[in-house]
Amino acid sequence: MAFGLQREELQNWKAAVKDGEIAFLTHFWYDPRFPDVKTVTKVGCRDLSKLEEWGRRYGLKKEWIDHHNGYPHFDLMGTKQSEILKSENKMDQLEKLIKKGRNH
Repeated sequence: MAFGLQREELQNWKAAVKDGEIAFLTHFWYDPRFPDVKTVTKVGCRDLSKLEEWGRRYGLKKEWIDHHNGYPHFDLMGTKQSEILKSENKMDQLEKLIKKGRNH
């Protein structure tokens, strides 16, 4: 279940994925299978070969791509999420959520 996500952020992510860009979307998340995980980053791209190649750079297997609702993406959590966001210069997405979480 997703939390802390603005409609515009989701629409922008979906548009970027459809345009064949590697797009990042980080939000609060709850799933009882992962009780210690509070956030997830979805990294998507409609161009599967581009997404697979991007994932290979970070040790992600193409079998891990989620094809949910026509928006292929990897779900990043935990240490791997932080490592990749830092490497991609996208830590602002995670830091924004961390700061927001402290204010509630």
